[in-house]
Amino acid sequence: MTPSLRLLLAPHHPTVLGDAVRARPLRHQITPFDGGGAPLSGEEKLSFRFPDHRRVPGTAKSGRILQRILRARSVAALEPVSSAYAPKTIVSWTPCTSKCHEQADLFPGDALASSCELNRRIRSLRYTLALLLFASTPTFAQEPASTVAADGPSRMFTGSDLFGLAVAADPQISPDGRTIVYVRRAGDVMSDRMQSSLWLIDVASGRQTPFAAQGTSPRWSPDGSRIAYSASDGENSQLFVRWVGSGASARITSVPGDPQNLAWSPDGTRLAYIATVAGDGTKLGKAPAKPEGAKWAEPLIVIDRVNYRNDGPGYVKPGYDHLFLVSADGGAARQLTFGRFDDGGPLSWSADGRTILFSAIRTPDAERQLMNTDIVSVDVASGALRLLTTRDGPDNSPRIAPDGSKIAWLGFDDKHRSYENTELYVGGKDAAAPRSLTASLDRAIEKAEWAADGRSLYASYDDRGQRRIARIGLDGRLTPLIDNVWGGGLDRPYTGGDFSVSKGGTIAYTGGDATAPADVWVMAGGKPRRLTSLNAVLGSSKTLAPVRKIAVTAPDGRAIDAWLATPPNRTPGARVPLILEIHGGPNSAYGAGFATDMQLYAAGGYAVLWTNPRGSTSYGEAFANLIDKNYPSGDYDDLMAAVDAAIAEGTADPDNLFVTGGSGGGVLTSWIIGKTNRFKAAATQKPVINWISEALTMDNTMFTSRYWFTKLPWEDPMSYWKRSPLSLVGNVKTPTLVVVGSEDYRTPVSESEQYYAALQIAGVTTALVKVPGASHGGIASRPSQSAAKAAAILAWFDRYRRPVATKP
Repeated sequence: MTPSLRLLLAPHHPTVLGDAVRARPLRHQITPFDGGGAPLSGEEKLSFRFPDHRRVPGTAKSGRILQRILRARSVAALEPVSSAYAPKTIVSWTPCTSKCHEQADLFPGDALASSCELNRRIRSLRYTLALLLFASTPTFAQEPASTVAADGPSRMFTGSDLFGLAVAADPQISPDGRTIVYVRRAGDVMSDRMQSSLWLIDVASGRQTPFAAQGTSPRWSPDGSRIAYSASDGENSQLFVRWVGSGASARITSVPGDPQNLAWSPDGTRLAYIATVAGDGTKLGKAPAKPEGAKWAEPLIVIDRVNYRNDGPGYVKPGYDHLFLVSADGGAARQLTFGRFDDGGPLSWSADGRTILFSAIRTPDAERQLMNTDIVSVDVASGALRLLTTRDGPDNSPRIAPDGSKIAWLGFDDKHRSYENTELYVGGKDAAAPRSLTASLDRAIEKAEWAADGRSLYASYDDRGQRRIARIGLDGRLTPLIDNVWGGGLDRPYTGGDFSVSKGGTIAYTGGDATAPADVWVMAGGKPRRLTSLNAVLGSSKTLAPVRKIAVTAPDGRAIDAWLATPPNRTPGARVPLILEIHGGPNSAYGAGFATDMQLYAAGGYAVLWTNPRGSTSYGEAFANLIDKNYPSGDYDDLMAAVDAAIAEGTADPDNLFVTGGSGGGVLTSWIIGKTNRFKAAATQKPVINWISEALTMDNTMFTSRYWFTKLPWEDPMSYWKRSPLSLVGNVKTPTLVVVGSEDYRTPVSESEQYYAALQIAGVTTALVKVPGASHGGIASRPSQSAAKAAAILAWFDRYRRPVATKP
């Protein structure tokens, strides 16, 4: 197959001879040649002699292009005379110094500077070349996504742009409401990571100042004079305190376990936090004594924990998480809790500073209790523990009221269903007589904070694909406040976002929409105000895909929320190829927010459709449980209805349909292609293929068999099999790409490998893509890998994409 090249005919811009360069759609198939017309491979190292006998380096590919250009303008042909130059040599275009040559020279100035007549003869060459090449290029409904202006870089969103993005997180407002400290996560091209730094914002003016070059989890002291935060100090993170007035800072911990969930004491003299206490692993037998200086293999690892590995951190190291206390001025830390249990935050101090609340499973069978956390009280002086809640179900995130008379927390009664709404509870100072404030809301509460007067709480929750903040009275009355909360990841549009509240009721939060990642916003006096525009410069240089909501009705009459992003350069009314992108969970939700995957797909010339089919959260408990013990099922019909709606409203080309999704979306992608052949290609990302093997290899060992099935795998294997996409592999005809992180322990790598092998055995066109070092939740955490993954999926779909008509 001959190479496909792109020419960049823009003045003053460097290009690479013999390599593919993105430009306006001047695509042309070139057959490499030698001086006598015999074909070459295209990569031979050559130099070319011009009519004035100057020579420039290049390859056979570049020579073929230049020869055609010169002949088209009646210029003598180039002659390859040498192979002494390195391939892919960068050549800069240098304009002629004569005023008659306002257009940049097409050839390097050092080769043709003495030939002004030649420059005049080729001055308008790019226009002729464009006509020639367009004549042999198929017409599509929109220009290819690589279109760029003649005098600048592409306005389309590209993989490289991921490094230029910044996102706001964890905004913490000062007690007096005048200043916000927040985490800014920004792409670093050299480390290929999103690096976190801390910034201050003056609420009145919006003026920003850098606070710490690196750091996370900032927390204000009660008097607002200091900020504690976590930052790396070598191999581990440590706690630091910085004085806001002077800018002086001090490290206050030196612990081997990374401190988390820090909380100030009410008087500002102490900090409580959670950290891991290392332990000794189980040993069986003993190896012989090793001679001094010998290099032996690593010792055996004995695993006897029920949950022995976690997605992200990996295999569990011996030890447990416990509560610690340290002076705000530094010094030795004191451990407050002990035992073979993991204690967790967030932490809440009593007003008198004598008690701290946390959550934990502290029963003899703790390892076999997945969600049965309780609220626990620890006496700071003695370390004595009291269990405040005991029901079957999770109780966590305790918050003591400002006057100490009540406790608020989050939880639900565990009915062993796939989904339950997390409710906001309030009880007495010992959690006595608990009652739910949000049972009638029928939405899951994500976070709650007491108002300063102790008569209400501020709470965030998802509603129809959008996170919101409301004030909830002790009588359960809800007052909506904010409806544009956004935040979290960048690659896909999952609902998310965070907030904090000052003593005066000013709310700092992360907000946004489909045009940019989350920024810092503030709500004061009933009016929301945007304080940051972290991506304004990048956004102004890019033409993003517009996003709109479309109406979808499921076969049973239910309304299904769906959103559609269309290519930025789509011709109005033209049909375009469609990618159905399915969220994971399955009990989670998408919304109309910014997402790099959706923007990259749209820039590639595809419309992108995402939905919240039955099983999604933010539509009530009943809607989420429509797939309880029955997944996949009717969610398939919802997704097909959404595709049909995109076709019916004139956007999607019915002969150019593609499907992808990750985790639960990977399950449904694999399920879909086992049910229908309407999609030209598929990309299933980190799927579950066989529910039996998944239940026995995922990181949360007890979860699948307890919450998604009624019996254990060996008790009723057919109930697992009939809902496994592997059972439908004999029906699959769709070319399918399989994508997975190499360190995925949630839907383990073996699931993807099983499916890849099954597709190969069945004779289905397939390929397996592994993302090195990536976990399930971290498959898009490295910008280069996130961009490369999207590019691989686009390349796979492009193989099977057909030309579309220019009108619907």
